[in-house]
Order: sequence, then structure tokens, then C-alpha cells
Amino acid sequence: MSLFKNKKASKFWKENKSLFVFISLMLVFRSAVADWNDVPTGSMKPTIVEGDRIYVDKLAYDLRVPFTLHSLIKLADPQRNDIIIFESAAADKRLVKRVIGIPGDVVAMKNNKLYLNGQASSYQSLKVQPSVANTNELIVQESLATATHNIRLNKQASSLANFSSVKVPEGFYLVLGDNRDNSADSRVIGFVPRHEIIGRSNKVVMSLNYDNYFLPRAERFFLDI
Repeated sequence: MSLFKNKKASKFWKENKSLFVFISLMLVFRSAVADWNDVPTGSMKPTIVEGDRIYVDKLAYDLRVPFTLHSLIKLADPQRNDIIIFESAAADKRLVKRVIGIPGDVVAMKNNKLYLNGQASSYQSLKVQPSVANTNELIVQESLATATHNIRLNKQASSLANFSSVKVPEGFYLVLGDNRDNSADSRVIGFVPRHEIIGRSNKVVMSLNYDNYFLPRAERFFLDI
């Protein structure tokens, strides 16, 4: 009986070897090279919305041992305004946030206005289409250092709208969600260790509308963020 089973297993392996090799290579590729990440919450609105699948460049910062956080070769470091994906031990889950402060930066926030190394960021209110407008929220363009991006603010600021000056330690990063009054980011979980950062995103691959029977949002396919 044992010999029969071994022959059957050997035949099954020979007939499906190519499929198993392909699956193994795909898993290694997704673990160490590139992947996509589902976004279930609105903490990065308006840049990323619920139902987006974002591209994750896992070679943006490190070449890692597949299926681990162990870096073999450091390729680069995260920069301000990068949208990063990291495995947060503090939150006990994978998170997507924007880098605001890099090691050595001094960052503060007063009434949802960021101050970076003593310089105030600039803000410009944007017009929002009536179909997506919310009377309790504002879409604002934030200019931080040399880059700009859109953020979402509540008209009545939350308890997250202020924090005193902090200096980002070596080996750590200060991150915020673009949905500033509704994001559990460094204001909640603290600085993000460099080794937890697994990749960078700059594109939405595809998007499903959770509020409309999971229908595709064609306008968000391959959208730069």
C-alpha cells in the first residue's frame, strides 16, 4: 500500500511540477519584489479610498529574504511624502501611511497645520464635486518641503489635530494618514522603525466600490497617487 501511495504521489508531482514551480516563484515574487495591497479603511483619503488595491514596490528600499523582514541589501531610505507600507508591531497589522518626518527632522502640528524643522507647511482649499462633497469635511492641498499632496480635514478638528515638537530618532520615521482627523498613525502608534517598512506605493492598480455592490471604479484603475 505504501509503495502504491508513493508511486501515485510521484506521478502527481511529475504531472503538476510546472504548476508548483510557477506558484512557488509567484509567491517569492510577491513576497520580495512586488505585490498589491488591499486598502480596507479611509485613513488615506482622499489619496487612497476604501476598496483600492495599491501597487507595492518591495524593492524600493531593500532586497529582503522572501517571507521575512530581514534585509539583505539596503537599496534606499524612505523620503518625505513617500507612501509606505509597513508591518506595524504597535498596531499588530499592516498599515499604509505617508512619510512626514525622516530621521533628524523636528515635526509639530498645531490645529492640523504641520511644522517641519521650524517651517510651516502651506495649505490651499480645493473645490470638491457636489456628488462627493461632505459638509463636515474639507479637501486641502498641503505643501510639505518640496512636494504637494491632498489631505482631508474635519471642519471641527479632532483630538489628533495637535502635537508638540518631536525629533525623529535615527532608524525611525514619522508617518501620518492623509485623512488627518481619522487616522491611527504616528500620533497613535509612535515612530515607525525602519525595519518594519516593506515597500512604497505610487499607483492604484484597481478599485472596487464597497458601497455599490463591489462594482469596479474604472476611473481609479492605474491611477497615480
